[in-house]
Amino acid sequence: MRLFSAITLTPAGLLALAGLAGGGWVWAALIYMTALTYGLDRVLRLGLQNAPEGAEFPASDRLLVALGVAHFVLFLLAVMAVSGQMALTTAERIGAFFAFGLYFGQVSNSAAHELIHRGARPLHQLGRWMYIWQLFGHHASAHPLIHHRWVATPRDPNSARFGENVYAFACRAWVGSFRAGLQAENARTARASTQKPMWQHPFVAYVLGAMLALTLSWAFAGPAGMAAHLALAVYATFQLLISDYVQHYGLQRAPQGSGYEPVGPAHSWNARQWFSGRLMLHAPRHSDHHAHPTRPYPALHIDPPNAMPRLPHSLPVMGMIALIPPLWRRSMDHRVGDWLPGGKLAAGTLPADMAD
Repeated sequence: MRLFSAITLTPAGLLALAGLAGGGWVWAALIYMTALTYGLDRVLRLGLQNAPEGAEFPASDRLLVALGVAHFVLFLLAVMAVSGQMALTTAERIGAFFAFGLYFGQVSNSAAHELIHRGARPLHQLGRWMYIWQLFGHHASAHPLIHHRWVATPRDPNSARFGENVYAFACRAWVGSFRAGLQAENARTARASTQKPMWQHPFVAYVLGAMLALTLSWAFAGPAGMAAHLALAVYATFQLLISDYVQHYGLQRAPQGSGYEPVGPAHSWNARQWFSGRLMLHAPRHSDHHAHPTRPYPALHIDPPNAMPRLPHSLPVMGMIALIPPLWRRSMDHRVGDWLPGGKLAAGTLPADMAD
């Protein structure tokens, strides 16, 4: 847990200094989230071990709470810095936008994702409001109710189809998850033995909460602040959608009876890189997360490799490749067939170009 804390909280400190003082702190934060992460992934080829089955990590929730609180403080600071309220130069404001946006997209999103899977109501609500603050509150409903149930099937808007580019996917996934999440919440409300007032419907909080977030940014930094909030939210959310795209591209569950086969290790792409894995709270260990949604992030497993599709590069690098559809398809299309139902990947083997 010390490593998780050091790796995820260090950029938060750099960003706080960047927003308050500008200058070299802006570039230090941006370098941390880009070149340093890439370089350490390449250099630190440490042995990756699975945590013992049943291991508990009581400190893991404390780190999530710290990251959740930091998210709201940093978001306000980002709005102030990017909108011109903190006396940063134009270049520093642009650098701050990308540095803060990368942190919200890769670290805050990972923390919020972990929190909405927690059973304790305060933790769940913290994650929910983190998503609301970046104008993507419906993800707190659509992710557990739709994505985890229908992943790798046509019924999941957040599972990328074979041949689909990331831009078409992002638009389809945002709208589709909103609709599917709303339908799921309506159905759950209809099944409840006690009917709650309409204002307690989750989607009321998602919409009104987003309006509240934008209003506060307007109050602190005027129209430019609201525009900065909107731009940061779009950028961070697009990174979340890119992660969904990369982690499920082309994979399918076989039809079985009136439904589909159970979710298994072959239905998510995984990455083993040490540094970016910890920066993103083991989000790249995605197969095990789908198999055990409530398992805390330090305990997620990555082996055996022959049972889990593996990305050729780290998750952040694959996200960059996905932005260039022809390059993405050259990198990934030939790998997908190995993991489709009835694919040619033999048990116990791993293609040479997917090895560490």
